[in-house]
Amino acid sequence: MSSTYIGYVDESGDEGFSFQSGSSRWFVLSSVIMRKSEESETVKLVDMVRGRINEERQPNHRMPPRKPLHFRDLKHEQRKYFASEIGEASLRIIVVMIDKSRLTSPENFQNENRLYHYVTRLLVERISWYCRDNKRLTDAGDGKIDIVFSNRASLDYDAMKQYLNYLEANRVALAYHATPNIIDPNRISTLTSGKRMGLQLADAVASSFYYAVEPSIYGFTEDSYAKYLYKTAYRHKEQVWGYGIKLMPGEAEEARKRGELFAGWE
Repeated sequence: MSSTYIGYVDESGDEGFSFQSGSSRWFVLSSVIMRKSEESETVKLVDMVRGRINEERQPNHRMPPRKPLHFRDLKHEQRKYFASEIGEASLRIIVVMIDKSRLTSPENFQNENRLYHYVTRLLVERISWYCRDNKRLTDAGDGKIDIVFSNRASLDYDAMKQYLNYLEANRVALAYHATPNIIDPNRISTLTSGKRMGLQLADAVASSFYYAVEPSIYGFTEDSYAKYLYKTAYRHKEQVWGYGIKLMPGEAEEARKRGELFAGWE
C-alpha cells in the first residue's frame, strides 16, 4: 500500500564550527508535508509564483518554465510573495534550528554528518508526530510518509537510513521518540530540486527561517518571510514551539522566551 503523506526536506546554513572563518551560526533543516492525494495541486504554486515574478521582468530576463525557484536568488519582495503563497497552501511545515554557537560540546558534532544526522532525528520524530496527529478516516494509504531529501553530495544517504534503523531498533535506550510505523527508512529518497517542486518549497521554508536568525554581514536578521509561514507550522495541542518549530540547544529556546529571538511573534 502506498504512503498517505509525502514530505520534502531541505536545509540552510552549514555544519561548520569555524565561525571566524565563515561558518554560519545557525543550521536549519526544514520539511514541507502534504497528503499525497493533494500534492499535484499543492505544488502548482511554484509555477504560479514563477509566472507572477516573470510578469514583472523583461522578456529576456524571465525564468524558463520549470526552472527551479531558488529562494536565495529572489529579491526581497519576491521572497515575501513566495513565502506568503506557501503560507496559504494546503501543507504543513516543520523546522529544526540549531544555534551551533550555543552548543556546550561542539566537538561531539564535528565528525562528518554527525550534526546532520542529529538534526534529521529531531525532524523525523516531529514528522511522525504530525502524521499521527492528523490521520483521517478518509485518508488513502497506510498512514506512513515518503520523505524526499534535497540531494547533497557530501551525505551518505545509506548511512542515514542505517542510522534511523539503529534508532528504531534501540528506541528505548536512545530515547528515540518517533511514533512507530510511520517513518520507514526504505521510503527515504534523494533528488535534486529540479526533479520535484516540493523540494523548492522546502528550500523556501528553510531559507526563510535561516534569514530570521542568521545575521547578515551588516548584523541584521530578516524575519518577514518566516512570519508568513508561521501559521502553517505543525502544532500539537495548539503548541508550535518544540513541535512545528524546534530550537536547539535549550539555551536557544530560553533566548526566544526572553524575546531575543522571534520577538513579537506570540
